[in-house]
Amino acid sequence: MFRYRLIRIAMNIARLILLIHFKVSGRENIPSQGPYIVVLNHTSVVDTPVLLINFPLQKWRFFAVNKWRTHPIYGPIMAWLGAIYIERDTVDRSQLRAALDALEAGTVFGLAPEGSRSFTGQMMAAKDGAAYLASRTRVPILPVGLVNNDVLFANVKRLKPTTIELHIGRPFNLPDLGRRVRGTDLPAFTHYIMVHIAAQLPERYHGYYADSPALAALLRSEDAWPYCAEF
Repeated sequence: MFRYRLIRIAMNIARLILLIHFKVSGRENIPSQGPYIVVLNHTSVVDTPVLLINFPLQKWRFFAVNKWRTHPIYGPIMAWLGAIYIERDTVDRSQLRAALDALEAGTVFGLAPEGSRSFTGQMMAAKDGAAYLASRTRVPILPVGLVNNDVLFANVKRLKPTTIELHIGRPFNLPDLGRRVRGTDLPAFTHYIMVHIAAQLPERYHGYYADSPALAALLRSEDAWPYCAEF
C-alpha cells in the first residue's frame, strides 16, 4: 500500500492548495474488502483522486482514457495506481480481460459508466462496461454520487473554497435473470446501475435519467428493476 499512501499525501497537499473540503455520507456502506465495483458520475478530472482520498487504503484498478498515458505527470501516476488505459468509448477484449482478472483477484474496480466527462454536470447516457463486468463476475456494485466536482476549477479561479460531497449508497447486485446473461440484457442492467448513482445525487444532476420511472421507483424505496427495460 506504500504507493497509495504516498499519492494520498500528495493529493491531500493539492487539496489544501485548491481550497477543497470534503463532506462524506454513507461511508459505512463501503464493503470491508473487495472485490466490488465502484460506479460514479463523471464530471471532473479529479473524480478518481477524490475516491482515492476518501476511500480506505486498498488496491484499485480503473479505466482511464488513453490520452492520459503520455501525460508527463498524470500518466505515470495513474499507471502506478492501477489504470487500464482505453480509447475513449472503446474497450477491447484484452482490457476487459484485465478488468475481470482484477475483480476475480479481489481488487476494487472503479469506473464511470458514462465513459466521457459531463461538462454540464448532468448525467449522460451510459455505456455498458460496468454492466458487463458486474454480470460476468456477480460482485457487488457500490454507487457513488459526486457533487460539486463540476464547479471546482471555476471556484479555484475565483479563489473560492469548494465543498465536494461524496454520497455513498448501499452496495447492490444485478438482478438474477434465472438464465445466462445475453448482450441484449446489458442496456437494462446499465440503466439499473445508473439510477442507483442518480439516487445519490441532487435532482439538478439527474440529466438523462431525470424522467426515468426506475429512478422514481428507487426514490420511493421501491424495486427499480421492473422499469429498467422500459426506459
